[in-house]
Amino acid sequence: MIIVYAIKSTFRNYIYVGMTDNLERRLRQHNNGENRSTKAYKPFTLLYTE
Repeated sequence: MIIVYAIKSTFRNYIYVGMTDNLERRLRQHNNGENRSTKAYKPFTLLYTE
């Protein structure tokens, strides 16, 4: 099952929307700086999932 999610940077004004089949793994990747497009904005909190 594909999950659509939105995360918000806790320190900067930045929201990222993405899709994944494993939300826990994907959030961990974002917060560990493993994604180049979100690395500068970490850490994140989850705003929305569907």
